[in-house]
Amino acid sequence: MLWMVLRRLVAVAAACMVAACDSSTAHTADGSADEAIASTAQATGSATATKPAPTAVPATGGSGYSATLSARLVTTDSLPPGFTVEIATVMASDAGDQPSGAGVACSDSMIPLLSATRLTGTPSAMAAATLSYDGDPDGWGWVGTEVLRTYADDGARRAMTDLRTFISRCPTLVVSSGLGIGDRYRFAVAAGPRLGDDSIHVSCSTTSGSGTLEWDSVLVRIGTTLVVVKEQGNEPGGDKYLIQLAEAALRRYQATGS
Repeated sequence: MLWMVLRRLVAVAAACMVAACDSSTAHTADGSADEAIASTAQATGSATATKPAPTAVPATGGSGYSATLSARLVTTDSLPPGFTVEIATVMASDAGDQPSGAGVACSDSMIPLLSATRLTGTPSAMAAATLSYDGDPDGWGWVGTEVLRTYADDGARRAMTDLRTFISRCPTLVVSSGLGIGDRYRFAVAAGPRLGDDSIHVSCSTTSGSGTLEWDSVLVRIGTTLVVVKEQGNEPGGDKYLIQLAEAALRRYQATGS
């Protein structure tokens, strides 16, 4: 039952990597109330729909929102039928100067870093969107996010290095539910295509009892920018869309450059 409830929450909302969350939001599978799910979008696409109109970019938003960078996010007309895109106007902060060395203990506070929901460093600008697909015959649908992070310095390269360091040090974490049952989080660098100047496929899964959800990410570095596509709590095998969405996001970002 817990997994059905969590899956429904994920199916109608993007995680806090897209929108900032209220600190009172309940604890979720990302391991932190600060990373709890914010309701920002619902899947409304149709696998049989006609070619959708280009995604509208909001003119204004909250602190950290960039309409210029948001215009470089993937759009519905560059995705297969059935996908919808909703651009976020409120950005969640990254981890800042979080140390990544051997002296940092592996704990549930690292889960957002390990899962690439947040990254070390401070971007100069961010843009994000919820990607939803409702064309699966099993009725579950698919939910993911795209995040663009631009840096004024070498932050993109350092964020990728730190992420690899964290994963190699802390491949497994167990978080107690308080009922004597631990939720197990597993992280690894998975096989994936070589994209941009550097890329990484982060495999992330959460197991509670007999239920498992996946939160895989693909991160691509293009100069001082990171293009990140992440699946949000889908059933095993849900990463089947991840690579093609990451490639589409990369093409869109490159095609809209000055």
